[in-house]
Amino acid sequence: MARPSRQERRERRAQQPALAGAGAPPAQPPARPTAQGGRGRGEGEPERRPRQSTESRGGGPFRFFQESYGELRKVEWPDQKAVISGTVVVIVACVIVGVFLWLNDELWKYVVQHVLLR
Repeated sequence: MARPSRQERRERRAQQPALAGAGAPPAQPPARPTAQGGRGRGEGEPERRPRQSTESRGGGPFRFFQESYGELRKVEWPDQKAVISGTVVVIVACVIVGVFLWLNDELWKYVVQHVLLR
């Protein structure tokens, strides 16, 4: 299942009933996630296995592409100006690193030929 967008999370939070007191602490502290990825459990509380809904049981390639499409809709795609400036930065960086490596190679070639092999 695709992760909910920020707007969907805000709408879900707005639908939840408000707490009884404005500054009242929750009746029970929220459970912390454990290393196994589950929710924490209290002392003496039996271990429970999470229920698997029909949505979380596979789904095949159709579901994969459906969720991929949903994620791609959330992407903030760069405009043409941002793409061009990013490309120029990468090309300039490659030229600078290439020149540095070429000069370093020439220096060490000279050292090996004229100092070490004499």
